Amino acid sequence: MNTNANKIIADHSFVLLVEDENANKGLLSNKQFLKGEVISPFFAREVLDAPTYLTVQLSDTKHILLGPEFLQYVNHSCDPNAFFDTTEMKLIALKDIQPGEPITFFYPSTEWKMDRAFQCLCGAPNCIGKIQGAFYLTPAQQEHYKLNKYILHKIQESNAGKQSA
Repeated sequence: MNTNANKIIADHSFVLLVEDENANKGLLSNKQFLKGEVISPFFAREVLDAPTYLTVQLSDTKHILLGPEFLQYVNHSCDPNAFFDTTEMKLIALKDIQPGEPITFFYPSTEWKMDRAFQCLCGAPNCIGKIQGAFYLTPAQQEHYKLNKYILHKIQESNAGKQSA
C-alpha cells in the first residue's frame, strides 16, 4: 500500500484506516509501538465453521471475524511487523513500528489453508510469492515466521503423519 496517497477513512486513535487511490484499504500506525507491545486486543465478533478471506483461524472448525472490525484491514506482508496472538487474543508488535507505517501480518501465521490464495506483491526480500496458508510453507519458511499455536500444532500433526507413512 502506497503510504503517501492515502485517504483517511477512520481514525481509531492508535491506528488510521486508510484507502489508497486503487481503493485498497489498510491500517497505518498512528503512534509508535515498540517490539512486543500490544497494538490492540481483539475478540471474535462472529465465529464461523469455515474460512473466509476475512477470518482468522483458531482451530479446524473455528474461524473468527475480528473485533474491533477495523482489524480486518491489517494487510499481509512476508516481512510483517505485527502478529495476531490467538491464544492471548492480542495483536502484538513484532518489531518497532513508527507512526505512519502500515501494520501488517503474515497471513499463514494464522491460516492453515486459506479461503483465497493470492500472489503476494509485498516487495520484501524474503517474499514467498503465492500466499495460500501454512500448509504450503517449506520447513525453512515455517521456522522463519512466528506462527500461532494452532498452526504449530497442525505442522506437528502433518509431520507426524509423514513420518508414519
